[in-house]
Amino acid sequence: MTELAQTASLSARETLRQGLRISPELRRGIGVTLVVAVVATAGRLVIPVVVQRAMDDGIAGPAGARPDLVLRYVALAGIAVVVTALSSYVLNVRLFRSSEAGLTTLRTTAFRHIHDLSMLTQNTERRGSLVSRVTSDVDTISMFVQWGGIMLLLSLIQLTLATGVMVAFSPVLAVVVWACFVPLFFLIRRFQTLVGKAYTQVRARVGDLLSAISESVVGAETIRAYGVEERTAARVDAAVEAHRRAAIVAQQRSVYAFTAGQGVSGLTTAVVVVVGTWLAVHGRVSVGELTAFLFLVQLFTMPVMQATEILNELQNAVAGWRRVIGVIGTTADVADPGDNGVELPRGPVRVDLDRVTFAYPGGPPALRELTVTIEPGTRVAVVGATGSGKSTLAKLLCRLVDPTEGVVLLDGIDISRVRFSSLRRRVVLVPQEGFLFDASLEANLAFAVPGATRADVVDVVHRLGLGDWVDSLALGLDTPVGQRGESLSVGERQLVALARAALADPDLLLLDEATSAVDPLTEVRLQRAVEELTRGRTSVAIAHRLSTAEAADDILVVDRGEVVERGRHTDLVAAGGTYARLYASWVAQTRRS
Repeated sequence: MTELAQTASLSARETLRQGLRISPELRRGIGVTLVVAVVATAGRLVIPVVVQRAMDDGIAGPAGARPDLVLRYVALAGIAVVVTALSSYVLNVRLFRSSEAGLTTLRTTAFRHIHDLSMLTQNTERRGSLVSRVTSDVDTISMFVQWGGIMLLLSLIQLTLATGVMVAFSPVLAVVVWACFVPLFFLIRRFQTLVGKAYTQVRARVGDLLSAISESVVGAETIRAYGVEERTAARVDAAVEAHRRAAIVAQQRSVYAFTAGQGVSGLTTAVVVVVGTWLAVHGRVSVGELTAFLFLVQLFTMPVMQATEILNELQNAVAGWRRVIGVIGTTADVADPGDNGVELPRGPVRVDLDRVTFAYPGGPPALRELTVTIEPGTRVAVVGATGSGKSTLAKLLCRLVDPTEGVVLLDGIDISRVRFSSLRRRVVLVPQEGFLFDASLEANLAFAVPGATRADVVDVVHRLGLGDWVDSLALGLDTPVGQRGESLSVGERQLVALARAALADPDLLLLDEATSAVDPLTEVRLQRAVEELTRGRTSVAIAHRLSTAEAADDILVVDRGEVVERGRHTDLVAAGGTYARLYASWVAQTRRS
């Protein structure tokens, strides 16, 4: 089993580098975008220059006041404003489109990779936390890229251009400005390390919060049945409180940097006024140059002030990016061979397990050097006590997990070499609790075969002998099943799962029977459907109801991960071994019920 990759130690630079590699759309057309950003920023710097020229040439020039010249400068300023607005619009549109394309790629890549991971790997993290990695964590990235990214880009360009214009006006005042801000840059860098760690905790707490909430919603029936609402609420409250504390810490550290920026900005303006006035008195700068320089100081300090907030958003986005990269960077331990894989031929499947051993993390082997052959078209029942390894065997045969040792062969082909597209068509697992979606009965039946028509669904229903059951429903095939199939009973949900599998028409059917008791009529329907479904194809049933074992061609009796008995029902009962004891216990329990 592979655990989700640990990415908390990734630097911000490395995180961004990997993020851009995963989402190359974010870099596409960046050259044109930079040009547009320069134009948009340069337009803002035209205003101080126009003010300086209007004051020094149009008002206080050697020839006296020249209203015509002032009007020309005003017109130039107006043109600059229009160009700046249009450039900003184009810049926002370009960045929004590229960011949406890149984040779509990021989200879909992460989501699809989750499905490439084994069930064991997925179980290393709670479902709510795993979902948060491809939802809320990506949303934090989206917020930064679509707003903070634009502002950060403009801020950097504005700082650069503003510095150049300030040097042109007065190198002395430019040095004064930078001398005031240099300590702040070092301070911000220090704060960002602390802020980054704080937002990493915030993202982790968001995952915990979503997990706690989702579990309380999904498990609402059980919670109410046992009267543990207060305990559940306390658990959710604890998750909310943990998120609140983490968010407060992050915001406090962010405020420190913002407050420091405000203080330095005010100090810089005051120092420039003092030094600039002294320079003006001594004829080193003109009144127009000093006025323009004060505009430039604002254009310089504004990006710095914004940068403190933007960098906070960046740290939040980086924290979310790390968590998404943690999913994508996890090696798929049950990987699809893809185009390098092989196709399984159609027809009943021969199954061979050659010295197969499997162990769950931290536990003893669930299966031990299992060597079994199942002939094509054979109906096999696997029986054994709870924890004997029955369900593990089913997971191996449909490759939800891979063996620790040994090999699983389908028609003589190593299952790890079979491409998923072929494997999923040929091998179908009907779990104990087949998941039903909040849709109609027909939609749930046709789920496994997207191109299935209503006629196909009707044919399967009648072939399995379920027509009377469907007709008994209020709306027939159009009956809503509710969330997770809550409108249907446990037995009815299993009927849907069997019909869904029949529509998929597999060559190897894996059936993990539900352990829940069902009413006699549903029991008859289930047995009839299973009989029809298994006819003519290789089937392996994890038999909890030993009536299934009675009808099987072959029975495997599993105990502590090993096959201890094998044969037909009558022979095993006569042998008086493990199966005979299991069967006698089941018969006695059935009679009592």
